[in-house]
Amino acid sequence: MWNKKYFPTLVICWSIIIAGCTHSIEVQTYSSEVHDFVLEKITDSIRVPFGMTFLPDGNMLVTNRFSGELIRVDIDSGKKKVIQGVPKSFSRGDGGALDILPHPNYEENGWLYFSHSFGDSINSSMAIDRAKLQGDTLVNVQRIFSAFPFYPSPSHYGSRMALKDGYLFFTMGDRYDLMDSAQTLNNHLGKVMRIFDDGRIPKDNPFVDVEQAKPEIWSYGHRNPQGLTLHPETSELWLHEHGPKGGDELNLIQPGLNYGWPVICHGIDYDDTPIKDGITHKEGMEQPIHYYTPSIAPSGMTFYDGNKFKEWQGNLFIGAMALTHLNRLVFEKGKVIHEERLLLDFGKRVRVVRQGPDGFIYIGVDGGAIYRLKPV
Repeated sequence: MWNKKYFPTLVICWSIIIAGCTHSIEVQTYSSEVHDFVLEKITDSIRVPFGMTFLPDGNMLVTNRFSGELIRVDIDSGKKKVIQGVPKSFSRGDGGALDILPHPNYEENGWLYFSHSFGDSINSSMAIDRAKLQGDTLVNVQRIFSAFPFYPSPSHYGSRMALKDGYLFFTMGDRYDLMDSAQTLNNHLGKVMRIFDDGRIPKDNPFVDVEQAKPEIWSYGHRNPQGLTLHPETSELWLHEHGPKGGDELNLIQPGLNYGWPVICHGIDYDDTPIKDGITHKEGMEQPIHYYTPSIAPSGMTFYDGNKFKEWQGNLFIGAMALTHLNRLVFEKGKVIHEERLLLDFGKRVRVVRQGPDGFIYIGVDGGAIYRLKPV
């Protein structure tokens, strides 16, 4: 039976005048279970838009993982400006310019946080720098974290960030070949970290007093987390991570807990063999709130609390790359009770998802475009 929600309308191109310039907007209309919405293209030619955030003036900052660039985007005109003074990234494999985040008190202190891979083909790692934006240039760049150890493979750097109450939370992947490191505390691989927003280490982190443990560690046993967000009402820290072949996980993060990778997993290896002993549960290791088999290859996520999509309030939106859609999860009492897959026929890898200050949802897709979801 024909169902309109899987078939968008024809693309309509509108020409509008903004600030004296003609700006062509591509518009497609879609239906979901509870909202009809329009998908508007804001800009394009940003090959891998990994990180995306908004400044108080309404402009958007986007990282291009592929090139290592940080780009300012005018969301009204679609015009782009490459920011100068950005720390050099090692842009190979999964590496490059990763997440970008302004401090919650940005208007007072001006700090921007930038995660990226650095190094070369012999050895590389992930770093977090903070800096201030002066015109179109980053100034006062300070490195506040570098992940240990360095490793040659350009794979599984993470990396997403969240800021709350003076603390910076961020993720680091297991570097693929070093998956067992996710279970040991003497390194940063396969971990969530917590530091102060200036790089200092909180004395109440769970492993500060554990001999040889890295004091920044907040949780461990993760594979390659590319989604991290704070619940807008409860401030709970939520994370998603890539599984291997299946077993992508959504986790509620608590300090000091072990989330199992690679000892337990709901997926299998890429050659169809089990991961380790092929078990999914073990005492002392956390189960995901939700998992995906087959894999959707999740990247980026946000809880929606805006006023533009009333029926989506409280829902979690996750970008899906392998199955090319926008994943919507509905919660009740902390449990996922429903899933909807939006934009299934859109055919693009959704790399990053953010709610804008205007209450609309913005997505960045591989191949280089930024889109805005608006109710019809």
